[in-house]
Amino acid sequence: MIPQDPVMLLSFINLKLRDYYPSLQECCDSLSIDPRELTQKLLTIGYQYDETRNQFV
Repeated sequence: MIPQDPVMLLSFINLKLRDYYPSLQECCDSLSIDPRELTQKLLTIGYQYDETRNQFV
């Protein structure tokens, strides 16, 4: 289950990106989530995806 709270979601996704997936697209594909929706939800708390770091910062 994917956390609905944006702060918990941030932690969850960054952990997945760090430990399991080389890109946001691969992570989203594996978890069956829309990368645009994820990005938009995390933008509401001020975080954007940084492709070079492969994490939301």
